[in-house]
Amino acid sequence: MAKFPLLLSCLVICLGVHAQVVTYDNAKKKAQKSFDNAQLAVSEYKTEDAILYLQEAVKAEPGFTDAYGQMTISYVELKKYKEAISSFETLKRLDTNSTRPAMIAYSRALAGVGRFSDALAAINEYIATGKTKSLKAEALQTAYTFAAKEAAHPVPFVPKNLGDNINTKDAEYFPSLTIDNQMLVFTRRVAGKNEDFYVSERDDSMHWKKAYNMGAPINSSGFNEGAQNISQDGNMLVFTGCDFPNGRGSCDIYFAIKTEEGLWVEPMNMGNPINTRDWESQPCLSPDKQTLYFARETPDNETDIFMSQLQPNGRWGTPERLGPNINTSGRETTPFIHADNQTLYFASNGHPGFGGMDLFYSRRQPDGSWGPAMNMGYPINTVDEEASLVVAADGKTAYYASDRADSRGQLDIYSFELYPEARPLKTLYVRGFVYDKKSNKRLVANIELIDLKTSTTMATIKSDLLGNYLVPLPVGRDYALNVSRKGYLFYSENFSLNINEKDTAFYREIPLQPLDTSAILVLHNVFFDSKQFMLKPESGAELDRLAILMTENPSIEVEIGGHTDNVGNDQDNMLLSERRANAVVQYLINKGIASNRLEAKGYGESMPVADNGTADGRAQNRRTVCKIIKL
Repeated sequence: MAKFPLLLSCLVICLGVHAQVVTYDNAKKKAQKSFDNAQLAVSEYKTEDAILYLQEAVKAEPGFTDAYGQMTISYVELKKYKEAISSFETLKRLDTNSTRPAMIAYSRALAGVGRFSDALAAINEYIATGKTKSLKAEALQTAYTFAAKEAAHPVPFVPKNLGDNINTKDAEYFPSLTIDNQMLVFTRRVAGKNEDFYVSERDDSMHWKKAYNMGAPINSSGFNEGAQNISQDGNMLVFTGCDFPNGRGSCDIYFAIKTEEGLWVEPMNMGNPINTRDWESQPCLSPDKQTLYFARETPDNETDIFMSQLQPNGRWGTPERLGPNINTSGRETTPFIHADNQTLYFASNGHPGFGGMDLFYSRRQPDGSWGPAMNMGYPINTVDEEASLVVAADGKTAYYASDRADSRGQLDIYSFELYPEARPLKTLYVRGFVYDKKSNKRLVANIELIDLKTSTTMATIKSDLLGNYLVPLPVGRDYALNVSRKGYLFYSENFSLNINEKDTAFYREIPLQPLDTSAILVLHNVFFDSKQFMLKPESGAELDRLAILMTENPSIEVEIGGHTDNVGNDQDNMLLSERRANAVVQYLINKGIASNRLEAKGYGESMPVADNGTADGRAQNRRTVCKIIKL
């Protein structure tokens, strides 16, 4: 097979002098036999064998047009587009009247090497000379028209093979990552048959270590596990299981949880309403693990992307389609929601594209809907099938599977730097645990991340049984982190990532104080302009949380204390602190809290908690404090 291009070149040179047009009917028996063997190989999906037989046929009959036509089609099947183009051009020189059966394949070969304008011209000719309408040709015409325009402005794309520690002669695909970029989980089809999950971790040099089989109980001995997604914190795995004994349909979605000892529990079917008698696959968890995205076959739209919300009772809600900006009458698959929880990547053949399944992204809109699907462009997308792209938390590094020329055998996993327009928000995170301040006992608590500018809740999660939590923090915004549990004073933290972008994650051990008269809460998300006492709008989210606490505990009375740094004179600072405390009290009264439950007090600069000699110390001293004075 490796000698064929040389043989074909020789034949092309000699055709004009020696070859005559030969069809199957007047070909030599030896050539006919080789052609018959090729057709049988094609019917058995042995395309490479078919090529060898076709080479024999054209060696026996250099002018064998049927063989060159089939050779064009078979090379396209193998994605050997240059060879397909050469075969077709030989066919065309032999007999222009014999080209039609191979013309669609020829157009795909042209598109496969990026010659979209030529591909469009070829398919236009095919349509113009046809006696009947061809829906397939018209679909390609639409795709090539789009591609010819888009490919004129290619996007940066330099994929790098992840190397021998990840990729083997077997197929590797469906990569997924934890938010700290320390763990890569992917699917490997072992020996071309059994699908299992493999794991790789970073070494001290941030290189991927040798991947190892995830093992039991995740990987089974008799069934295929595929299309997995690891949660951002690495403690939950969702995946597809097909034809499992406890399955509801052909393929269902399963999940497994990691224990405190770092061991995986036995996977469980996600059950109704996630799984039905239809095909459900390719699940992906939102970074807060509150939303599940997945693909489902439907009777009306082939395959659509659905989402389900985790309910307060711990069950998944009824899945809903994502809407017309995502789903079409075609196929939508492989959803991936980035750690920013705002950017969705998926594959589709229903949106304008390059001719097959293309990769798209969409951004969440202010009203929670998804914006227009944006094609990721050429050469990320080609005439072939592209799917299953994930993007690391850094917002720059993308991973996908491909059978490129430097693959180790079949599909390999590659990484590449995503161009700026298609990037999600870089996402940091805060992790740690929640505990009782008095007893040090770890606590399950509710954690909210709020965008201070819009008062939008960006994430709502619970810490686990050991109090552990992880909350993604997309950069470019300022956040309030509120942690609450019944019977406790809530905890507040501020993360300012709008201007002061950091490169490292945060760690917080969060103490919750039982509701008693010793409980004191610094309201980190109450804001005033310098030397002013009018509350800034960003203060609303925190003060609303305080109003809810007091409504739920109607016997509580609190003191709101205002504190300043030492800039300015004592009298002015005392007055400013009193006015700020009164502003908070008035806000709470406006929210329905009785005035006799509230006391405002200004302390000025008299109670510093940090050194006023530094800017950071002065910032800590400028604070508003809530103290329980009566239960």
